[in-house]
Amino acid sequence: MSLDTHHIAAASALLNARQSRQTIGRISESHGIAGIDAAYAVAEINTRVRLEQGARIVGLKVGLTSRAVQLQLGVDQPDFGILFDDMEFLSGQSIPMARLIQPKVEAEVAFVMARDLPEGTPTYAEFLACLAYALPAIEVVDSVITDWKITLVDTVADNASSGLYVLGDQPVSIGQLALGEIGMQMDKNGETVSIGTGAACLGHPLRAAYWLARTMAARGSSLRAGQVILSGALGPMVPVAAGDLVTAQIGALGNVTCRMA
Repeated sequence: MSLDTHHIAAASALLNARQSRQTIGRISESHGIAGIDAAYAVAEINTRVRLEQGARIVGLKVGLTSRAVQLQLGVDQPDFGILFDDMEFLSGQSIPMARLIQPKVEAEVAFVMARDLPEGTPTYAEFLACLAYALPAIEVVDSVITDWKITLVDTVADNASSGLYVLGDQPVSIGQLALGEIGMQMDKNGETVSIGTGAACLGHPLRAAYWLARTMAARGSSLRAGQVILSGALGPMVPVAAGDLVTAQIGALGNVTCRMA
């Protein structure tokens, strides 16, 4: 898609909102961004800005995989966003609220690529053969759109409402996991705030990750060795504030925790 002044202006508005930590209205309305291709074009502009600033792409996230989250946000299909190296935290670390605007958390299964996917659209078997292992994860999603009143176009343009992410410590072989049946419980300050299962994530977390692999292939890109895939929420997302302690237990994957600081 060729870029025009609307795409560039929308990307600038989103970037400025993130840098100033000030929310803005829907760019789909204020800048006339219509359709998912236009939204990804806007996101790509800001991806190039981050790369020019020295950031590295270390993975991708699948968003809007849970029907519960789709209902929360009023959208009806998944999307994807870019993960950069400065977005990663490890279990037990503090999450800097100073980098966030209106954060929410969701528990997910993360996958790590063992090798590059072959060129073209991979089969499911080829995709599975390229995975190394799974980890429990917490994604800290964050939107610049006021009160999270987003459309699909707005969240896609805003890098799928990406914020930060937290990975668990112990990798587990995917062949040893029944990920479609895995249970999830997320607690905030000792109180259970979200419950879900692997089936909530496009039917199965591996199917969600495979959706990403096929989607990237259709866009002329591919997943690479060492990249992280956040496969999507297993249950409803929950708002967080400074001081909150979040713990997610994801079946045999174990737990992952973080504190908002």
